[in-house]
Amino acid sequence: DVANFTHVMETLLDEMRDGRRQVTAKAIDVLLKSVDVLRHMLTSCQDDEEIDQAAVAVQKAELERILSGSADDAGSAAQQETTVEAEAAPEIKAEERIVAWKIVFNPHDNILRTGNDPYRIIRELSELGDIEVQCDAAQLPEMEDYEVEDFYLSWEIKLNKAVEQQTINDIFDWVEDECDMAIVPITEGGSAAVVDTAPPLAETSKPATGTQLQDETAQDEPAAALPAKPQPVAKAAKSGAAKGGGGSIRVDTAKIDSLINMVGELVITQSMLGMLGEGFNMSRVEKLIEGLGQLERHTRELQESVMQIRMLPISFTFSRFPRLVHDLSSKMGKSIELEMIGEDTEVDKTVIEKIGDPLVHLVRNSLDHGIEMPADRAAAGKPETGKIQLIASHKGGNIVIEIRDDGRGLNRDKILEKALEKGVISDAANLSDKQIYELIFEAGFSTADQVSDVSGRGVGMDVVRRNINELGGGIEIESDPGKGSAIIIRLPLTLAILDGQSINVGEETYIVPLVSIIESIQVRADMVNMVAGKGETFKLRDEYLPVIRLHEVFGIKNPKTTNISEGLLVVVEGDGSKCGLFVDDLLGQHQVVIKSLETNYKKVEGASGATILGDGSVALILDIPDLMRLAKKYQPAQFLKSA
Repeated sequence: DVANFTHVMETLLDEMRDGRRQVTAKAIDVLLKSVDVLRHMLTSCQDDEEIDQAAVAVQKAELERILSGSADDAGSAAQQETTVEAEAAPEIKAEERIVAWKIVFNPHDNILRTGNDPYRIIRELSELGDIEVQCDAAQLPEMEDYEVEDFYLSWEIKLNKAVEQQTINDIFDWVEDECDMAIVPITEGGSAAVVDTAPPLAETSKPATGTQLQDETAQDEPAAALPAKPQPVAKAAKSGAAKGGGGSIRVDTAKIDSLINMVGELVITQSMLGMLGEGFNMSRVEKLIEGLGQLERHTRELQESVMQIRMLPISFTFSRFPRLVHDLSSKMGKSIELEMIGEDTEVDKTVIEKIGDPLVHLVRNSLDHGIEMPADRAAAGKPETGKIQLIASHKGGNIVIEIRDDGRGLNRDKILEKALEKGVISDAANLSDKQIYELIFEAGFSTADQVSDVSGRGVGMDVVRRNINELGGGIEIESDPGKGSAIIIRLPLTLAILDGQSINVGEETYIVPLVSIIESIQVRADMVNMVAGKGETFKLRDEYLPVIRLHEVFGIKNPKTTNISEGLLVVVEGDGSKCGLFVDDLLGQHQVVIKSLETNYKKVEGASGATILGDGSVALILDIPDLMRLAKKYQPAQFLKSA
């Protein structure tokens, strides 16, 4: 069966490759659906389950129609079949008023790879009215067989409100090809009829029939037996065996984390010996220092080697976007080309796992709000086909991910209007274009005139920024009206060790991530101004930046000085804003091992973690964006966003 099906696909691809057949949008759609069918066929074979021959036959017929030249008629049989089923479905009597709905929602295991979020669907249903949810977690595998990008849950949902069925259909509009579902109305008399079922062609097991749903609901039992999902298998183990001598192995993440922790302890030991060597005055001190230099070099090499174990190419995340862009652009009637650059760029596995959802949201935004309709692009003198670029690269100790489009760009005036209307800002006189664009990251902020199924629901831009900040990164926006926009994300290569600058405030030591530091300066008294309503600021070239006195924010009672001209200002940047941290002294730059505060103690505002210094003391690692927000609370008269 698999061989016969793939032969038909190969024939079509061969004709396209040889130029005998034109590559059309219809042919591409059919091939992509055929890939889904083939994937489910292979899964069924691996699980020793029966292949859904009906789904295979329908998709094979679509392929053969294109090969025979009757592609325009493809799907007509399916259309007729759907019509017959609809006519055969039991009707609701006019006197029986609908009072609620039962919904069976069984996402396919690959739904996350298409950029869809099943939990968003349930949240949107809850916005329609009160819901009762039963989750089926029977398909969850053992932890060692768990695949992060596979989905294992399904639900039966009762919506206790008489809404229009089309309203429910609209919520499932973008996932109808990635799930099995059934929508069942419940009437005053307690009866139910199947009004809509949407099993995809590429299905491995048949959904519950209309009769089953009707009978079970009438007996006050669950509305339908959830369509069976394939049993999980140890996919990674099988693929690893197949690759044989490919030079890669599957390593338990817990073992890697333990190894990384040991390397961290080695770094701490090296730091302790370094401090001892600085005050050592015996005759062999030079050799001791030389040995410490070797230890430091070897430690860094070991650290880099160990970190490579957790590094994965960003293509693991990028791979979901070609299909996502193709499907959404087709549904929206837009012509969009996706270009991916730097797919081999490597980044920590944890970053790979957590950056996927924010990137999906940003790409959806570019598709929906950025790229114009073909007619609008032609009228503006642009090619009808828009372009979205996903670019990944290493810069310093960071990975930089850029999402660029050649669309309409951000509407500066509309953002300002909405910000003033919502009370996000009270005065726009001193805001630069960059600061105005940053306003879209405020909670609940949107300039959309109407909610869109593509990007206007679910996670917001404020959540995107928060997720990136939690990874120790930052996000910024560039926009050229009429020419396009760019979202630039900077993330650390690893979440285990960072390069930091030690600073001293009173008897306390803090670590400032080097990636956040712009420069360190000593200011004169005439450079500092007290501005009415704005607090304490200092002028750095053409900018007036706020001053954050760390001893006030963290409640340190014995700073060495409170005179700003006697201390130092560390100029830092976070979330597009700059400020000066007033500190007593700089202690030096070095690598530090990041320890979780929440795991070992509790969440501390203004800090992203902690580290152990060479003398055994603990120092907080400052979270610059969070510190700026904290400063507004404890220094309300001393803090203002840079203007």
